[in-house]
Amino acid sequence: MSNPQQLRYSKEHEWVSAAEDGVATVGITEHAAGALGDVVYVQLPEVGATVTAGEPCGELESTKSVSDLYAPVSGEVTEVNQNVVDDPALVNSAPFEDGWLFKVRVTEEPDDLLSADEYTAFTGE
Repeated sequence: MSNPQQLRYSKEHEWVSAAEDGVATVGITEHAAGALGDVVYVQLPEVGATVTAGEPCGELESTKSVSDLYAPVSGEVTEVNQNVVDDPALVNSAPFEDGWLFKVRVTEEPDDLLSADEYTAFTGE
């Protein structure tokens, strides 16, 4: 399992891309997708909603459990991935590509986001 170097990671197992024109992409890591098992339902924040770093902003339901989705940064949601809502299995099959969850116009980024190497050490992989 390899965590893309260009992303940053939260200790709640979300990833966030570098902001392009102020907008960053958010998803969950391969580690989290594997721990959840087969994702069958995704509840994402609505476009226009404000999310706060470290706070729940949605849910992921799998065959094993329901888990909160945490915002890794603060800002306004600009887009949600409708493909993931329609086909939640994308979270498992391509968590860093087609399985992204939402985009956010970043207003604040916490100091505790991890690099890929730090996240790999954090998860013990």
